[in-house]
Amino acid sequence: MKLRIGLLIVCLIMSVSLGLLLSKSGSTGNESAAGEGKIRIGFSMDEVRGARWHKDRDSLKKRAAELGAEVVIQVANSDDAKQIQDIQGLVTQEVDVMVIVPHDGAAMAKGVEIAHEAGIPTISYDRLITGTDKIDLYVTFDNVKVGVLQATYLADALKDVKNPKIVRLFGSKTDNNAFLFKEGQDQVLMPLVEAGKIEIIHEDWCDNWEGTNAKRIVNAAITQHGKDFHGILASADVLSSGAVKALEEEGLARKILVTGQDADLVACQRIVAGTQAQTVYKPIPELATMAAEMAVKLAKGKSVIVQGGVDNGLMTVPMAMAPIMNVTKENMMETVIADGFHSYEDVYKVIPENQRPPR
Repeated sequence: MKLRIGLLIVCLIMSVSLGLLLSKSGSTGNESAAGEGKIRIGFSMDEVRGARWHKDRDSLKKRAAELGAEVVIQVANSDDAKQIQDIQGLVTQEVDVMVIVPHDGAAMAKGVEIAHEAGIPTISYDRLITGTDKIDLYVTFDNVKVGVLQATYLADALKDVKNPKIVRLFGSKTDNNAFLFKEGQDQVLMPLVEAGKIEIIHEDWCDNWEGTNAKRIVNAAITQHGKDFHGILASADVLSSGAVKALEEEGLARKILVTGQDADLVACQRIVAGTQAQTVYKPIPELATMAAEMAVKLAKGKSVIVQGGVDNGLMTVPMAMAPIMNVTKENMMETVIADGFHSYEDVYKVIPENQRPPR
């Protein structure tokens, strides 16, 4: 009997550690429509300029189709007013569940309220929607860990450099994730800064995650502080692109380490070519697939298992997370390419054939 009790306790602990149970037991207002015909997922996207967002869109559509659902897509082009209109339009089209990639996490609280009033469950995708207690689910990556990986890589790479100096490129202030990336970076960097082991000579925020803003900031850093620095801690590959352009203009490419995130194809090409040092690979198809599966379950009023929750200012939003990993030139083959995220041919086409690693 003691053994049975002990096993039961262990099982209960394991069940709790595996996640919380999010149950849509109440009426959504769309359950009958979802049950009678094809489920319709409304996908309100901020923008699709970045290469990664094409993968999010296509992967979510693919998995939804496999589940017998269809996806209705609207793209706001980083315009908050348009994104609200898009969500209102999706409500008018009677979608069964709403997936939102917010341009501005706070502004899209209104979008969640609009969907909620229509009885449509809502998923915040990749970026957290704040300031509302009506959101049903948040599907994302561990964004604090992204920042930790970026800063850890740069700190380790510069540990033998005398008086290392870096520039920091933060993301858009309208994106809650930008603050989470910074939080993770700070966990690694601030103790080193306080100990005098690294110096941050320049830092700034890049509006709308635009590479042109990143380039402008790096240009300003070089103008004000000169060329004597060693690394650029860029929060995403789209910012790395602007940073590398600025370095190339100054003859500094391959001399200064540049980090990134998203494992964009052009970033992976820069890594194998040596102009970018690191990126964080976030398996986008896995995240989009998870979102599609959970969206269909919510539309059907079924339960969804999640790992925990995150505070959005008004509630603890149930949260499901996909894994991430660090990528460099040394492990490109074992990560991005082995996973099929990009092909060997596409990544290494910038490298002469006789200098490429074996397949």
